[in-house]
Amino acid sequence: MTLGELAEVLGEPPVPEGTWEREAGYVSAAALRRRVPAESLAERVRELPGVAGVEVQGNGFLRIVVSVPGEVLEAVEPFDVPGPEWPDFPRTWDNPGFVVRYGHARACAVRRWAEELGVPREGFRPELLDDRYDRGVLRVLAELPGRVVSRDPGWETYLVRLALAYHDAHEHAPAVPVGDALPAPVHTARVRLAEVVQGVLVGPERL
Repeated sequence: MTLGELAEVLGEPPVPEGTWEREAGYVSAAALRRRVPAESLAERVRELPGVAGVEVQGNGFLRIVVSVPGEVLEAVEPFDVPGPEWPDFPRTWDNPGFVVRYGHARACAVRRWAEELGVPREGFRPELLDDRYDRGVLRVLAELPGRVVSRDPGWETYLVRLALAYHDAHEHAPAVPVGDALPAPVHTARVRLAEVVQGVLVGPERL
């Protein structure tokens, strides 16, 4: 199941909930907005492959848990996010512009390194993006479809959060083999993650 399929059944993108470190959950007010019985809509969602559970909450919201959070990458396409006019300097972590541009540059570097080290581009397995740091990036990316259609998307804050999550993943969940290790399917999955991040963050390919 992709986030796109879930949004199609709901009639709108669901909102990711929690940290996703242990469980990838969404909440949706679609039943209230569409004025349809919540349980009826929940049954349709339960029929989607990859949905681990659906709960109708007391306020009429649906809480949806998916089994493979990495599948969110199938629904996130490169998006031309309006880049805030951050200053180029100082190039320190106190400058949000540096945080975002450096995140973009790191994601670009991963693609170059992957080619040099022979990480296969084919064979993406979303279930391998199960490390806490991978999940942290996926959690922020899952917000993108909803922000795209929002009247107040809050891009500046969003870009910084995505960049910070990616910096953590880049440092703690390597996308390319380290030392004498050989390329593995998890590297292919993390390179795909880097490509999606690159398509959302703004900045140069190198700093």
